[in-house]
Amino acid sequence: MTIFEAIIQGIIQGLTEFLPISSSGHLSVYQHLTGNSGETGFLMLAVLHLGTLVAVFIAFWDTIWALIKEFFVMLKDIFTWKFKWKEMNGERRMIIMLIISLSMLIPFYIFKDFFVRISKDNDIIVEGVCFLYTSLILFLSDRCVKGKREPKDITLRNAVTVGIFQGVALMPGISRSGSTICGGLFSGFTRETAVSFSFILGIPAILGGCLLEVKDAFEAGQTEIKVLPFLIGFIVSAVVGIFAIKLVKWLIKTDKFKVFAFYTFVLGIVVISIGIIEKVAGKGIMEIV
Repeated sequence: MTIFEAIIQGIIQGLTEFLPISSSGHLSVYQHLTGNSGETGFLMLAVLHLGTLVAVFIAFWDTIWALIKEFFVMLKDIFTWKFKWKEMNGERRMIIMLIISLSMLIPFYIFKDFFVRISKDNDIIVEGVCFLYTSLILFLSDRCVKGKREPKDITLRNAVTVGIFQGVALMPGISRSGSTICGGLFSGFTRETAVSFSFILGIPAILGGCLLEVKDAFEAGQTEIKVLPFLIGFIVSAVVGIFAIKLVKWLIKTDKFKVFAFYTFVLGIVVISIGIIEKVAGKGIMEIV
């Protein structure tokens, strides 16, 4: 992988991880068209995801630090029998609900190999269909009445709903951030709460996915790594990710979030069309053109 390719993938990851248009779907299509797939592609994807995790920590540091401090206070209350479910503050309730949402990924990871095969295969029709699904939920969420739930108001049912949306987003082409933001909006979250809950929820989920991708890549025998392209991809994805987060915050406040529904709809149609052409022709689109 060249430095230029690392920069391009870093930009794609930084933008698409936080914009509700699916980072896995875009990178899968990019790797399909350029031939940067297989274990090398997935290891690079893990590095790019780590870059976007840095962006989340920078953008939401105040909230994350407050949750970390409250987590240890909560542990102290649990071990001293002072923990009371009905008397939780906003930070403590958000921690509990984040854990519940995250736990909903467990049954989905049973099918991890299935999701990996879809990302690695030479067929991008599934990615196209998933882009259309992303478009649909973004369109429907935009039609929702503006919710009023803040972190202190999140219920068990809300957390389960958002967690299920995140599990479905393991499919390449379905946006994780878009799905969880939509799940929050469907549950009556305020727009600010839906965004912060979505991005913070993504920290352990993406980190866990990165570790699994690295493990799979090394088990497949990849031991030779070019440090510079990986480092550049990491930095680019982090920097671009910070700007993408700020863009999402602005778009959702100004009721312009539905633009992504139109984008993913058009992209889905294009990707499906390319996939069909490749099947009929029996070769990749880059060979045809």
